Amino acid sequence: MTDKPTSLPTFKRVVTGHNSDGAAIVSETGLPPVIQHLQAVPGTVFYEIWNSSEMPVAIDNGTDPTLKPLQLSPTANGSVIRVVDIPPDSQQNAISEAAAADAFAEIGQASAHQVNSPKSNTATRHKLMHRTETLDYGVVLCGEVWLVLDDEEIHLQQGDIVVQRGTNHAWSNRTETMARMMFVLLDGQFRLP
Repeated sequence: MTDKPTSLPTFKRVVTGHNSDGAAIVSETGLPPVIQHLQAVPGTVFYEIWNSSEMPVAIDNGTDPTLKPLQLSPTANGSVIRVVDIPPDSQQNAISEAAAADAFAEIGQASAHQVNSPKSNTATRHKLMHRTETLDYGVVLCGEVWLVLDDEEIHLQQGDIVVQRGTNHAWSNRTETMARMMFVLLDGQFRLP
């Protein structure tokens, strides 16, 4: 039996803006106001940092766009930046297939869960395989993970960066230590043959 992995350190979100004279100011600093612990996959935590819903993005002192139900993908023409804590596979693999499907419903996009890849005859390689119509930039902040694709995988360590272009994938943590990644998701459109 393995010990529960230790938690990762907290971090702060800093949001800037402008005062009535147009000078740059710090509008807000502190923990992200939306931190969601997934019930379906214990140990997985989503920290919603910011999002936008149009391009070009309105540069204003508007309200915090993260104060709404969590949605895996950005809205049309939108973007999302979030941090995700990824527990070891010893925790992730302990969940049922139904719980894996529930995890994607819990983050607002049940349709992202991929039981089998649409382009592969092989069964899912990880219970949390998923696909979104987005361009994602993923940075490993702490720990290590494996990017699992339909027919291959690659080991990633702290500082490694992934450009994930709408592929079926999962994040596998094969250590007994928590991992943390930062993701920027941009709304996209499939243009595949």
